[in-house]
Order: sequence, then C-alpha cells, then structure tokens
Amino acid sequence: MPLPVLAIHGGAGTLLRSKMSPEMEQQYRAELRSILQAGEQMLANGRDAMDVVCEAVRRLEECPLFNAGKGAVYTADERHELDASVMNGHTLAAGAVAGVSRVRNPVLAARAVMERGEHLLFIGAAAEAYVEKLGMEMVDPGWFGTPQRLEQLRRARAEAAGALLDHDGQASTPIMESKKFGTVGAVALDAAGHLAAATSTGGMTNKLPGRVGDSPLIGAGCYASDDSCAVSCTGTGEAFIRVAAAREVGALMEYAGLSLDEAARRVVFEKLGRVAGQGGLIAVSKDGAVSLPFNTEGMYRGSVQQGRPPVVGIYGEAEEAANLAH
Repeated sequence: MPLPVLAIHGGAGTLLRSKMSPEMEQQYRAELRSILQAGEQMLANGRDAMDVVCEAVRRLEECPLFNAGKGAVYTADERHELDASVMNGHTLAAGAVAGVSRVRNPVLAARAVMERGEHLLFIGAAAEAYVEKLGMEMVDPGWFGTPQRLEQLRRARAEAAGALLDHDGQASTPIMESKKFGTVGAVALDAAGHLAAATSTGGMTNKLPGRVGDSPLIGAGCYASDDSCAVSCTGTGEAFIRVAAAREVGALMEYAGLSLDEAARRVVFEKLGRVAGQGGLIAVSKDGAVSLPFNTEGMYRGSVQQGRPPVVGIYGEAEEAANLAH
C-alpha cells in the first residue's frame, strides 16, 4: 500500500514577493505547516481520508488569513455567502452547501448533508435551517467579517474594476488586487487506500448576491474517486465550472491513461487556458502521488506523507515544486 498522504491549498493568485514581508510569509507558511502536521498525525492514527480533509479545511476556515469561514470576503451588499463541498472517493457520496451566512464551518455542513443522504446540495437560508437541525454550530453573520476584508470591498468599489477575487485586503497585500483567487481545500489518501476531497470558499470580493462558483459543485471544484484521484480547485470559478476541472483530472487518468501529474497539468495549462481560466488545483492519486499545479505566480499549498515532515510552498519556483512533489 502507498503511504497515506495529505495535500492542502489556501488559494492561488499573482503573489508578489516585493509586497510579502518576511513576517507575513512566515505566518502563512507556519499555518499551512501546522495544519499539515495535524493531518499527518491523524493519518498515522488510522483516521480515514474524509476525517482528515474535513479537519484540515475546518482549520483553514478558522484562520482569517484565508478566504473561507472567518475572514471570508464580502459580497457587493456587504454580506458573506459561503460555499463548501466534500466527496468520498470510496463510496462516491458527496455533499455541499452554497450561499450560507450563519454556518460557522461550511465544510462540516457539507459533510452533514452528505451523511444524511437525502439530497446532495442545499442553498441559502434553507441550507442553514437544514444543517442547524443536524447540529451544526451557527454564528451571527458578523462573525465572519474582518476589517481587512471590508477595506478590500471598499477599494474594489472605488476602483470600479468589477469583481475582484479574494485574499488579504491590507495595503501590504502580496497579491495583485486584479489577480486574486480564493478558496481553501484538502485532498487525502488514507491507510485503507481510500481518497477524499473537500473545498470551501467565501467567493469573490464584491460579487453579486447569489453568485455561486465552482467550490460547492461536485466535478468542478471538488471530486474524489478511488478509481483515480481526489481533487480540490481554486481560481476563476466560472472557468473551472465550464471545463468540469476536478472531474476532468480523474477522467484523463481513467480513460486516457495519463499519470496524475500529466492529467492535472493538462487541465490547468490546457483546458483552463481555452476559457481564460486562472488558478490551480491540488490532487492525490490512488497510488499516493501528489500534484499541485497552478498557472498563476503562486498558490498557498503544501503536502505531507505519513511519517515525514510537511513541505509547504507559496511561489512557483522550481525548487519549491520539486520539494512538494513526492
């Protein structure tokens, strides 16, 4: 059996080293490393892939550095609309929520929907009412907000540049305002050889109310099958939907015989290119291979195999790519 493995991402974009202070970079890397270390311990203790990806994404949702849960971006009407999905590669069961504003951890709500099994995707107020009955922790909508995200919304309005995509709204942001992508995700292979994926997002800064991207859509922003791989995406959601990006990775492996990395890179650098899609994805195969391609200048990402130290990356340097590929 291949070694159990976990990979995570915290969003992609045009990451500018010139605006990334050493302190900020250290903070991002430390958070990614901490989440990976906790996930590695869970895998070592025999926890299944679904438990591991949900806990990894829950922790990303709790960290205001990333655009999911606490620190989610604002819509055009100064609200938060959160989306999440999960998929079990062993059973092909899946669950998702979209447009929720009171669920503290949308990824856990998505899992609850999956495990209840009546439907796959719930939206808006009906989703909140449904998962609250299932025991999800609810919060006041203001809990998700941060001053940095509100300032980011106001700048987006002032610039009249349309909808901007996520991340840090501070003046010292390392990501160019017009080339931001947000979402968090995790994929894992457990000791039993099963795969799982989870994706969560706050969406787009200044997005119109009701807009839904790829994150809660199975096959677009999230997919897992023990026949091939587990995938979580981040980027221009509309483009990922149009090419069914997450499922396309697995399909290229199953039907064209491509390796995980070949399939993932073809989706990111060829399929998305046809529709001007920007961003990246993380993927783990049934054989324990890891691929983390992106067509932007950087992506917050990392991976860890059971019994080994985690490796994290932000930029696209060759040495980082080599270190992250197991």
